Amino acid sequence: MAVAHRTYARALFEAAKEEGRLDGVQEELSDFVATADQVRELQSVLESPELDPRAKAAVLDQVLGDADELVRNFVRLLAEKGRSGEIAEIAREFEALVAREQGILDVELTTAVALSEKDFDELVGRIGKASGRKVRASRSVDPDLVGGLVLAVGSRRLDASIRGRLDRLRHELITGRSAL
Repeated sequence: MAVAHRTYARALFEAAKEEGRLDGVQEELSDFVATADQVRELQSVLESPELDPRAKAAVLDQVLGDADELVRNFVRLLAEKGRSGEIAEIAREFEALVAREQGILDVELTTAVALSEKDFDELVGRIGKASGRKVRASRSVDPDLVGGLVLAVGSRRLDASIRGRLDRLRHELITGRSAL
């Protein structure tokens, strides 16, 4: 994550928190980013280096219409600073700040086979109990893991997969030392 992304996200976070509008700003920014992902013309406006930044800001202001004033001002500022093409990355950093503020732990769970809802919910519950935080989990399947799971929390990664264990054993055999 670029320093600029963190800086812009932090500024929006602090302003929304100060105004008591974190949830509303988060929802509207998320909706705007989702819309930009789906509407190619809007994405083109955001990413176009040929458009004058002030003209781009005016177009985006019209698109945002009656959106929260903080969101409108934020998107306009990004356009004026030539950063509107980076809004998805900045929004992800903003989401992470809000999650941290609300005590939410974002995790990515990758398993070799699809888990049933019951097993997934149980595993997420155990993670929540161990961390003492509310957990927001996403999941994916990677058959190359062979078995077990990989849990990613931010930049940390716990590899409890068979594939990971085999890789560590192979490393130990090649180097003659433990891969701890």
